[in-house]
Amino acid sequence: MENLWIVGAGNMGQEYVKVLKSLPVDFSVIGRGYKSANDLKEKYDISVVCGGVKKAIEETKNNIPTRAIVCSTIDTLAECTIELFNAGIKYILLEKPGGLNLQEISEIKKSAEKNDAEVYIAYNRRFYSSVIEAQKIIEEDGGVTSFQFDFTEWSHYIEPLNISSEIKQSWLLCNSSHVLDLAFFLGGKPKEIKGFSAGALSWHPRASVFCGAGYTTNEIPFSYHANWESAGRWSVEICTSKRKLILRPLEELHEILRGSVAIQKRDVDNSLDVKFKPGLFLQCEAFLNNDFERFISISDFVEMVKLYEDL
Repeated sequence: MENLWIVGAGNMGQEYVKVLKSLPVDFSVIGRGYKSANDLKEKYDISVVCGGVKKAIEETKNNIPTRAIVCSTIDTLAECTIELFNAGIKYILLEKPGGLNLQEISEIKKSAEKNDAEVYIAYNRRFYSSVIEAQKIIEEDGGVTSFQFDFTEWSHYIEPLNISSEIKQSWLLCNSSHVLDLAFFLGGKPKEIKGFSAGALSWHPRASVFCGAGYTTNEIPFSYHANWESAGRWSVEICTSKRKLILRPLEELHEILRGSVAIQKRDVDNSLDVKFKPGLFLQCEAFLNNDFERFISISDFVEMVKLYEDL
C-alpha cells in the first residue's frame, strides 16, 4: 500500500481525508496550524504532522513518499509544492489554482522539470458525473460544434470575505477558472481569444464585466460572458449536431434536443458526488492509479493562465 502526504489540514484537507480513508492507500496529513491539524487528527483518528512542510521533511528524512496532494492556502501552494519537489516527491496533485499568479505557476513548472517530477492541477469538476456523462454524449453525437460559458461571480458575497486583497484581485484565476477550465476541457483548447471588459470593483479594480469569443485548436467557435455586478451563476453550454447540453448548475446535466425547446434533465449516477465532495473520489482514484488523462498538466496550465490574463 503506497504512502502519500496531504499537505494542508483545512477544509479541502478534510475533504481529501474523507476520500482517501475509503481508498487503498496509507497517508499522513501535514498541517501548518496546530489547531486545524489537531482538529483533523481528533475527528478522523489519523496521523497529522504539525508545523508545516519543512518540519515534516526534516522529521521524515529518508522516508519521503513518492506522492503528495497539496491543498494548503492559495498563497502557500507554490512554496509547498517546490519544497516537496526538492525533497524528492515525484507526483503531486496540486489544488487549483496552483499559485497566486502566472509567475508562481511558472516557477512550479520549472521546479518540476528540474526535479524530473510531475504535477497536475486538481480541477475536480472534470470528474463530476455530469461532466463524464456529457463527454459520452458529445462523442456519440460526433463532437462539439460550438460552446459558451458564464463565469459570473457574486460580488456582494466575495467583498466581505476575510481573505487577502491579493487573492481577491486574482479572483478570475483563483475561482472563476473552475468554469474556464471545464469549458475548455469539454469544448477544446483555445487557440485565439478576443476579449472585452468593463467596470471595476473595490476589491477587483481590473474589471467587473467580461465578454468575448474565440475558437479552439480544432476551429470550434466559443463565446463567454460574466457580470460580477449583476445576477447569474456559473454555466457551460455545449452544442453538438443533435442537441445542446447544459451544465447549470455544473453538478447537473440538462439537454435540449434539436427541433425542440424543452429542457430535459438527464439521469446520471451521482452517488459518489453525493457521498463525497463532487468529483473528488474519481479524481483521487485516477491520481493514485497514474491515470492522468483527465488532468491538466502544469505545462498546459501555464499556457492556459497566459490566455486567462487576456480575458
